[in-house]
Amino acid sequence: MENTKRYAWVVVGLLWVVALLNYMDRQMLSTMKPAMQMDIAELQSATNFGYLMAIFLWIYGFMSPVSGIIADKFNRKWLIVGSLFVWSAVTYLMGYAETFNQIYWLRALMGVSEALYIPAGLSLIADFHSPKTRSLAIGIHMTGLYMGQALGGFGATIADKFSWQATFHSFGIIGIAYALVLVFFLRESKVVDKDASSDQIQLTKKPSVLKGLALLFTNISFWIILFYFAIPSLPGWAAKNWLPTLFAENLDIPMATAGPLSTITIAASSFIGVIFGGILSDRWVQKNIKGRIYTSAIGLGLTIPSLLLLGFGHSLFHVVGAALCFGLGYGMFDANNMPILCQFVSAKYRATAYGLMNMTGVFFGAFITDWLGKSSDAGKLGNDFAMLSGIVLVALVIQLYFLRPKANDFVDAA
Repeated sequence: MENTKRYAWVVVGLLWVVALLNYMDRQMLSTMKPAMQMDIAELQSATNFGYLMAIFLWIYGFMSPVSGIIADKFNRKWLIVGSLFVWSAVTYLMGYAETFNQIYWLRALMGVSEALYIPAGLSLIADFHSPKTRSLAIGIHMTGLYMGQALGGFGATIADKFSWQATFHSFGIIGIAYALVLVFFLRESKVVDKDASSDQIQLTKKPSVLKGLALLFTNISFWIILFYFAIPSLPGWAAKNWLPTLFAENLDIPMATAGPLSTITIAASSFIGVIFGGILSDRWVQKNIKGRIYTSAIGLGLTIPSLLLLGFGHSLFHVVGAALCFGLGYGMFDANNMPILCQFVSAKYRATAYGLMNMTGVFFGAFITDWLGKSSDAGKLGNDFAMLSGIVLVALVIQLYFLRPKANDFVDAA
């Protein structure tokens, strides 16, 4: 038992690196555009570059529920290993791309392979950890995503010192090598369900896809979780894609200053938020069955005044302070999505459920990114950022009123 508990944290450490590579490899392209457009003329067009960003986002979104179903049906270790190997190979091959079409289709393939990871990775961590450590474990894993997003920005620095081709090759080789490491050290969890009619412990059988989807779509709690996950995705993606522009406009500073200031502020505070939110949730849920929901609600609550200040603030103190508060709150929310899901959905269907949540969040992100682009052109970016606070408030009220868990770890007796 003690070895199992220790290995549960080894899994978090192993998958933390995968999470880092997942976000770093997808982010590098956006930072290396200036270097790449010297060799590939089509990338000088902002429209063409937007196509590269969009194809990844749409395929990633559509693949997310499919990935969840696959993760619930098959061995997650090999799914994670295969996913990492493929997207790392794609990253490596991008260093050989000579035309826009080659990059476009490689980017599409990356959307498929990267989508396979998150549902499998999070459900594997959730299975290895009991309710006493689940939120902290998920939170630590999420810091890998934040770190990967931050390190992806250094792709341009490496490309400037060497070449964009060498940058893609280097990070591709690192990912392929790490996939081989996982072959030897990562293992699948043996989830057990307790049969209420006997005292025997039985290994969970691989679920039926149709039965799993039917159970999810007839579970009102899952629809509420899906809603409250999707709504905060609006300000989450808004901050990810438009916060540097908002900083530049509201503080009247150049983008070269606004970019690092905004991303570092959000990354650092989110890092603290997922750790703090994970620890608080794991302790609170031992005393109150709604402890995770309350922790998540506190996080969402912090984002509401933050969005108002981000939208209307024009001083460094107000804007940076609001970004710090937003990152802290969003991190607390982020760390508790899968643990809350575990209170309402059986381990047999969690990857499928999270895949559906991920798809919804990505599509909401695509919508708000496009909306705020038009808003920025119309000079209303700050106003629309602030408006998002009202939408989050509605989600917060619905979450607190309707989500009423009956157990720390939901078990399907069927």
